[in-house]
Amino acid sequence: MTIGGDIKMRELDIVGKRTPMLDAWEKATGKAKYTDDLSFPGMLFGKILRSPLPHAKILQVDLTEALKVPGVKDAISGKDIPKRKYGIVPKAKDEYALAIEKVRYIGDEVAAVVATSIEAAEEAISKIRVEYEELPAVFDPLEAMKPGAPIIHEEVPNNISATIRKEFGNVAKAFEESDFLFEDTFQTQPVNHCPLEPQAALAMVDHQGKVTLWSSTQIPFFLRRNLATTLDIPESKVRIIKPKVGGGFGQKIDLYAKDFCAAFFAMRTGRPVKFVYDREEVFTCTRQRHPMHIYLKTGMKKDGTILAQQFRVVADGGAYNSTAPLMITLACFFIMLPYRIENLLFEGYHVYTNKPVGGAMRGHGIPQVRFAVETQLDIIAEKIGIDPLELRLKNAFQAGEPHPAKLLVQSCGFSETLRKAAEAIGWKEKRGKLPFGRGVGLAGASFPSGVSNMSHISSGAIVKIERDGSVSLLTGAADIGQGAETVISQIVAEELGVQLEDIRITAADTEITPLDPGTFGSGVTLRAGNAARMAARSAKEKLLEAIAEKMEVTPGELEMKNRRVFLKENPEQGFSFEEAIKIYQYSDRPMPIIGRGSYFPPAKEPTTLLREDGNFSPAYSFMTQAAEVEVDPKTGRVKVLKMVTAHDCGRAINPMLVEGQLEGSVVGGMGQALYENVMTERGQVLNPSFLDYGIPTAMETPSITSIEVETNDPEGPFGAKESGEGTQLSPAPAIINAIYDAIGVRFRDLPVTPDKVLKALEKKN
Repeated sequence: MTIGGDIKMRELDIVGKRTPMLDAWEKATGKAKYTDDLSFPGMLFGKILRSPLPHAKILQVDLTEALKVPGVKDAISGKDIPKRKYGIVPKAKDEYALAIEKVRYIGDEVAAVVATSIEAAEEAISKIRVEYEELPAVFDPLEAMKPGAPIIHEEVPNNISATIRKEFGNVAKAFEESDFLFEDTFQTQPVNHCPLEPQAALAMVDHQGKVTLWSSTQIPFFLRRNLATTLDIPESKVRIIKPKVGGGFGQKIDLYAKDFCAAFFAMRTGRPVKFVYDREEVFTCTRQRHPMHIYLKTGMKKDGTILAQQFRVVADGGAYNSTAPLMITLACFFIMLPYRIENLLFEGYHVYTNKPVGGAMRGHGIPQVRFAVETQLDIIAEKIGIDPLELRLKNAFQAGEPHPAKLLVQSCGFSETLRKAAEAIGWKEKRGKLPFGRGVGLAGASFPSGVSNMSHISSGAIVKIERDGSVSLLTGAADIGQGAETVISQIVAEELGVQLEDIRITAADTEITPLDPGTFGSGVTLRAGNAARMAARSAKEKLLEAIAEKMEVTPGELEMKNRRVFLKENPEQGFSFEEAIKIYQYSDRPMPIIGRGSYFPPAKEPTTLLREDGNFSPAYSFMTQAAEVEVDPKTGRVKVLKMVTAHDCGRAINPMLVEGQLEGSVVGGMGQALYENVMTERGQVLNPSFLDYGIPTAMETPSITSIEVETNDPEGPFGAKESGEGTQLSPAPAIINAIYDAIGVRFRDLPVTPDKVLKALEKKN
């Protein structure tokens, strides 16, 4: 069965329409149910005791006094749980659900209690006595790599838990042939995801010992696997249900102690158990974007051709791995798009420190290196006398070109995104021509539409056409606020020729929905969308066979559109959708009409790009951000006046949702550029609240222009590709480049705060 884009960008009825999210009314009226909104009779409330030390042996945990608190029903420490390590990446498992033997950062989970009220649980936590033996700690990844540094995980020498070294072409020769060589170092900061909904979990156990967990998760099926591992029970004994999720951005792909503890206590007590993190726990004890030290050397020809690049990247992973191998691999391979880089040497290191843990965050390792590349490209353009826009256009990758890493790029609108973003920002009129304190800048990027370098990556769907003409859709896809359920429903409605209101979708329940990897890597629309379209097409073909038999034609002569089945050549001849179902039913065929679909990205499975080259994704999106800023030389404050995003998203299934994703990513990129920074001192987070942590608000949000560049990818459903996550890769360098145009000062470390601006201006003057 063929899938993917249509040969021509033909007009469609449901796909391509600006449709509100299916659950918009529920969310706007407060009726949407998130994990913490759920409650069951007899429910217990849990709290976790966390380490006050960055690195220490656990000598003894005394729960005696905690168990005496009225209302407390149970308490545990690491010695009470199965000694099973887990991790989101199978080959990087390094965590226990509760710390066993030692803690590795301030906030590491030591013990947990459940009680009849949250107040009793908090009192009990304060009465747990822990005896520690403090160990030497290390907080700088460059120091942690040195011989003699404190070892954080005994089995990992030099604290380097994941590495990648890849060379494409001949970098040394290319440097010799270069007319210019440029060397720079860059540094990026830790950034928190700041989802409005904190992490939460609620568990129940039935009379057969089956655990049901409601969790604010992005990946229900991965969570089922990890939870079964840590509980030491079969996966068949675990059911994960994803309620509404109030934002994830990558932070909710991991299993956390709240998931394990809710399930473990439910098994021990026989009662429902809920754990909800407070905002300080979200900041200190979940995940954050990896800070990176980046060395970059680039060889250039006089005409602006990039000949070679060399990178050395050190990522501060904090105390545990999380997604370390995938993160450092993505950073490597997505240097090689959107520009033509024939010769590349990349050395990447994920390093343990005694600090909060790094993990997946929108862009997943790529925003940091993109900042370095796009900032240096502007440096190069000025030095060799080429307009930064023209330099990018000259080196822009094109669809169908052979790629050194064997990436297969079948659609690419990058050059068009450059031109359209530049035009919308007024590049020719403004670049280098505005008064002091005003400037414009731009930056480009590329992102996968679903990674395909690991197992457990296929998506499934089931479509049922009922007797009354309604359509039931089962999908494992996890909607975390991006509108996935709406988009997938639009795809099914378009394929079946019905209306969106005819679709009833059930999603993200591991007991009743098909397998799906969840929301990560910007693959939901492509993976789950293709699976849903295949399932709809399977059901459609069964219906068409019956109608073709009735009309004495072939199924290929029929069309389904506007709730009708009719002859393509004579639309007047046909039946309503309901009449067609009756014809199917009266032909003595089984009801309901069921179609099944499963989509697996076209890739060698399983592969790992840490060891071998290969296509990383079924499709690749491309984007350009352009910024206009105003810098106050008296206060150092940077105000973003306008942001333009031109995004090659294939075909936009729902342009309104695409725009929402682009706008959200732009504001997130602004945060990385100017405001956000998880500040620590000897491992202690100093600003773990919205009051102290700087995130852009509506007051700082600039005018945002979104431009959709449609390229109709042959692998995407109806030609669709990723939209949104990739857009967070290049706002930061676009803003930094605009600051240079405004005041003539380059910044190589983030965020660019007012005090940095003032110091830089003072030094310049």
